[in-house]
Amino acid sequence: MVKINIRLNINYSTEDIYSAVCECLPVSREEIRGVEIIRRSLNLSDKPRFFYDLTVALSFSEEREVGLLKMRKKVSAYTEPRLTLNKTHTLLNPVVVGAGPAGLFAALTLAEAGASPILLERGLPVDDRRASVFNFTDSRKLDTESNIQYGEGGAGTFSDGKLKVGAMDKYKYKVLSEFVLAGADEDIMFSVGAHLGTDRLSSIVKIIREKIISLGGRVVFSARVDEITVKDGRVRGVGYSTPTGREYIETNNVIMATGHSARDSFELLLSLGTALEPRPFGIGVRLEHKREDINRLIYGENYPDTLGAASYHLVTHLAGGRSVYSFCMCPGGTVVAAASERGGIVTNGMSEYRRDGENSNAAILVSVTPDDFESDSPLAGLDLQRKIERQAFTAAGSDYSAPASTLGDFLEGREPKGFSSVKPTYPVGVVPVSLDRVLPEYICDALRAGARDFDDWLSGYSMPEAVMTAPETRTTSPVRILRGDSLEALGIKGLYPAGEGAGYSGGIVSSARDGIMVAERLLLNNSTT
Repeated sequence: MVKINIRLNINYSTEDIYSAVCECLPVSREEIRGVEIIRRSLNLSDKPRFFYDLTVALSFSEEREVGLLKMRKKVSAYTEPRLTLNKTHTLLNPVVVGAGPAGLFAALTLAEAGASPILLERGLPVDDRRASVFNFTDSRKLDTESNIQYGEGGAGTFSDGKLKVGAMDKYKYKVLSEFVLAGADEDIMFSVGAHLGTDRLSSIVKIIREKIISLGGRVVFSARVDEITVKDGRVRGVGYSTPTGREYIETNNVIMATGHSARDSFELLLSLGTALEPRPFGIGVRLEHKREDINRLIYGENYPDTLGAASYHLVTHLAGGRSVYSFCMCPGGTVVAAASERGGIVTNGMSEYRRDGENSNAAILVSVTPDDFESDSPLAGLDLQRKIERQAFTAAGSDYSAPASTLGDFLEGREPKGFSSVKPTYPVGVVPVSLDRVLPEYICDALRAGARDFDDWLSGYSMPEAVMTAPETRTTSPVRILRGDSLEALGIKGLYPAGEGAGYSGGIVSSARDGIMVAERLLLNNSTT
């Protein structure tokens, strides 16, 4: 196959693709045996006209493809990425800890190779987990084992379900293909900025779980791993607690895919002598605008409804080395209550597939580094998160309400009194609180500078009525679990850190990809060939 780049109107048809190809290449419609879109992005450079930039793969006769590949400025070779697994292995009860994207896809990979994995998840199945989340927002009673951070699907289940792909490879292709098989739209295979939506993610993760089980895997919920036996530098077993008692599994291989909020798992690994190091992450707020206002800022005054809710990504690098950036933008979404520990406030964002909520929100974050931490402990970043989360809890009344301010009051350093046209969507409720009482001074100073820079680049962005809800602290893992070339934790054979919690990914696709890679390497390390 060969691939080329074309540009089409946003209302293009399949025939428009063929016509554009024939205009770009010296070929006839009849010579084209097949067309596959492999990448599509929205082009906003010529507003109010809107286009899609597409990369398409084309199949011709072998002789014709050889000739076309000589047109190097227009045409390049394309091979569809495919993942092939090693099925010759000797494994005893391989265990995967955590049923987020990394854990689910690690377990699926092992199951497809015939390795019969055991997947242990501390939280509940996704439907029961949703009930826990909604009970928290209704009653303010937090379930510390089943919430937005813990449970089937991981933290990404209660998000926009954004699929940041970048350069496609066989692992990412596998991830997206499985999502499509589980009910996602086929355009996620090629659409830049594709998303699943929290409402669709629930059914998708259930189907993947059922596939793991159908292939010989086992999934255990409400199973909190609190023991890893290591002898002579090698994993020998895993112990876990359930509502009815304790269980133990003898195993030589454990994939730790616990996510960025499993703080007790980091403490367990540190007690085993696992090599950990602190890593940079971001701290900030959730900033909400009216969805229609963001649409106008991004698309202009006149835009077709077919474009859907607009998304953005902003970043500025301040004097002194800090960056301020938007993260996990949720068009037409809501701010969610994402605490997993009692006595702390954590915010995040969530959108359903239609992205038709009244507001759009994004995390606006300030980069923090180990230089900002208050100790040299590998877990010092966790300590900083906890400190801010607890300050927010106290400042807003100690009842899981979140502290919030209008952007105008924050920029002017005023004590906030209330809100106007933008209504906060944090479901437990907000209290007007100066964010200077919640976040460190260097975070607030950077947020103010960043907001002014963003408004210079996207005029009107820093609307005084926009709402800031704090804090956003769980952006990614503040810890990295060091691993060697074998992808095992340094010094412990058979222990495989994976995904975002281990410090090797950020987001649904990259976490799932890392889970596949780790499982693939585990199979190779235990190969009989």
